[in-house]
Amino acid sequence: MNLPNKLTMLRLCLVPFYVFFLLMPGIPHHYLIALIIFAAAAYTDHLDGKIARQRNLITDFGKFADPLADKVMILSALACFIQLGITDAVVLIVIVTREFAVTSVRLAASGKGKVVAANVWGKLKTVSQIVAVLVVMLLQYLLELHSMGIIRFDQPESVSFWFWVAQTVLLWISVIFTLISGVIYLVQNFEFIKTAK
Repeated sequence: MNLPNKLTMLRLCLVPFYVFFLLMPGIPHHYLIALIIFAAAAYTDHLDGKIARQRNLITDFGKFADPLADKVMILSALACFIQLGITDAVVLIVIVTREFAVTSVRLAASGKGKVVAANVWGKLKTVSQIVAVLVVMLLQYLLELHSMGIIRFDQPESVSFWFWVAQTVLLWISVIFTLISGVIYLVQNFEFIKTAK
């Protein structure tokens, strides 16, 4: 297994750790710990692709495993946000539906001996999702610091409201990018849908 694929597998291995800390509010600074682990996982996404291109280490395994690791990383975080009451299920349902549709096309293409790599819209979708998840964790951590008395907000209710607005807007921007990238992906690879048996 080459280095980019090892980094992809590392990203998958980091998922249970940030999920654990996200869902353990009894641990002080749990949002910060989860944020750091998630950021490290997200950085491996940037790093594995960069190394694969620079060293000509692009493999069929990497073309499948890299997007899969991205999906697991993002969907796990969103599922945690739902459990924590940070967002609603609609965000996750839309993203999961898109991912199933795109994966189905990839499998259809694979059955015809073709590997369909992610396009630029898929990359933008992933970046928007990563940014949204990181900002949500950061804002939740600031609220946690306030609840611990480490920092103080003059109007905590107002701050909480604007944090909620920021989180919601960023998550829905990522949903919009997800939908756009999914439609473009399906249109560009319609031949595999049309000829599927």
